[in-house]
Amino acid sequence: MSAPAEATIPWVQALAWRMGRHLLDPVGDGSVADVVRRLGAVLSMDDGLAELAVRRRQQESQSGELAAALASGEVIQSFSFRGSMHYLSPEDGGLYLALRSAGRQWELRSWVEYYRLGATDWPDFRAAVRAALDDGPLTVPELGQVLATNPAYAHLAPVFEEGTGTLVKPLCWQGDVGLGPRRDGQRTLQRLDANPRWQGVPELDDAGPRAVLAYFRTYGPATTDNLHHWLGEGLSAGRKRLTTWFAGLGDRLVAVDVEGTTAYVVREDVDSLLAASPSEAVRFLPGHDQWLMGPGTKDVHVTPPSRRDLMTRKANPVVAGGVVCGTWARTGDELTVTWLDEQALPRDAVEREAERLGAILGRELRLRLTQ
Repeated sequence: MSAPAEATIPWVQALAWRMGRHLLDPVGDGSVADVVRRLGAVLSMDDGLAELAVRRRQQESQSGELAAALASGEVIQSFSFRGSMHYLSPEDGGLYLALRSAGRQWELRSWVEYYRLGATDWPDFRAAVRAALDDGPLTVPELGQVLATNPAYAHLAPVFEEGTGTLVKPLCWQGDVGLGPRRDGQRTLQRLDANPRWQGVPELDDAGPRAVLAYFRTYGPATTDNLHHWLGEGLSAGRKRLTTWFAGLGDRLVAVDVEGTTAYVVREDVDSLLAASPSEAVRFLPGHDQWLMGPGTKDVHVTPPSRRDLMTRKANPVVAGGVVCGTWARTGDELTVTWLDEQALPRDAVEREAERLGAILGRELRLRLTQ
């Protein structure tokens, strides 16, 4: 999985181009759906952080727009990367679900014995779940109550009553259900095929190359290790499959030398990459933002090793020129920025970003700087 480099660039240029692809410099002017589709996935275990991740990439935004986009079907929410909940695009989300379901975890002996559902039982079970959701979203316990009227699934009622996510996950991976808007504080499940924007889950050999291309379009220049982190470790796609898909793309991917590291971009992006100028932008991002999670916190070009532990513990990163240079935290109206880098703190840029964060949150923040 290597090829001769067709160009040589420094990391400051590579990260500047990637910041543009991430709608961070310049900040984008698109909708919630545009941001989610560009990033591929937005972690949604904490809806407040997910909304902030999207709004940081919009010139104009309002609180509640991400939830409204889910309710209208402009975005979907599903279990996907690393077994966690993510916002996905209804047009492209099926690519990632195809990769996630390739391992067919629901056919493992432990699953079969615990849930008493064999491999041959799943087609009828999936159909029963879809039928139960014909009239609209249900909470997990409500879905279990409907299924329990069928003697074949009555034994699963206690499982659904517990609100289990484990049994729901493969239903999401196979495209039967997605997470719906909350009702009285409880998550709901809804049919994905009721959304006219939903493009379904494609065949694996179709989804794989498309997912690889999408990754390099947003996260390039990226290494094959980055690719395996996101689609391999993240979706359990399998190293052999990823190697095959990567190789099959041939000259659609271009190798570039980034200070001695071989990284790849999509061929049509080479000219804009070579024309990119280093970024001086400072951005306050939420913990576990896609800027870090896409390449992985082990990528030292984005997350210096001395700051990795903070990032894995969901500290909010201060990113300067694409590199994690500090953290930020808010308590009430006080915003504390801790600068951790050896380069001089860019005070003016930090103050501008603090004002922008305050505007997004609808609060006038008092900035406190520490080093």
